[in-house]
Amino acid sequence: MTERIIDLAEQPARLSIRNSCLVISRADEPETTVPVGEVAVLSLANPQVLLTQPVLAELAAAGAAVLVSDRKHMPAAMLLPLAGHFIQGERFALQARASLPTRKRLWQAIVRAKIRAQARVLAEVRGHDGGLPELVAKVRSGDPGNVEAEAARRYWPALFLNRRFRRDRSASGENRFLNYGYAVLRAIVARGVCAAGLHPSLGLHHHNRYDAFRLVDDLIEPFRPIVDKAVAQYCDAHGSDAPLDKAAKAALINTLMGTFKLGRQKRSLFDIAHRTAASLVAVFAGERRSLLLPEI
Repeated sequence: MTERIIDLAEQPARLSIRNSCLVISRADEPETTVPVGEVAVLSLANPQVLLTQPVLAELAAAGAAVLVSDRKHMPAAMLLPLAGHFIQGERFALQARASLPTRKRLWQAIVRAKIRAQARVLAEVRGHDGGLPELVAKVRSGDPGNVEAEAARRYWPALFLNRRFRRDRSASGENRFLNYGYAVLRAIVARGVCAAGLHPSLGLHHHNRYDAFRLVDDLIEPFRPIVDKAVAQYCDAHGSDAPLDKAAKAALINTLMGTFKLGRQKRSLFDIAHRTAASLVAVFAGERRSLLLPEI
């Protein structure tokens, strides 16, 4: 099935539902219709997008994620399906019973996968791996030494060719593009988590009491370098002060619509996110020991 990311940022639009299709109406343009079942992520960035309650209900029933942006056109809220799986309650219970050693072991695997992916991105974009592979073996259960942060200190300056670069959500430059790309990626991973019947708030490592998507923010980590690579290449071509406009967003979204390796097969990011979440269910149930994680 086709899965689409729809970003409504440039023009005012009115959304409605007709014959199980999302209808997008714009002034002086023909209507656009998309089967609701094909909408994976709907991003509402233009302040003059109007929609009705049935639109949200149909999208939720189809398993889509809806992003709502603030006045700076950055995603500020996310709507996810409330019921993602027919045995959701049972899977919530498995999550809640997961032991601390299991959660620490899973976090170790996630951090290792993230650092390996960062090394591959550096090698492809900058021609060297920044010495990151040597850090992978240092990541112990739960990452008590915070090797993830050590890798970040090497990674970001090397990726953006700026010794003073720091990942900061409130900063300008490359950080604007990272914020947008991560928000769409987060919606994709959150959709996979809900489809697998897991609760996005019951995390493995992240524990911020104000974070309603702690599990999503755990599982997203090995996927982040997909966005990092796209941002680095876009900023190399257009400059870090380029506007976060339709062209920039399209470049980031097109990257997320690509295929990536999972084992010996290439799959869409939507499929991989769901399979990663489903493999976590299997770990919680004692049916497997390790997560299925992508190769970036």
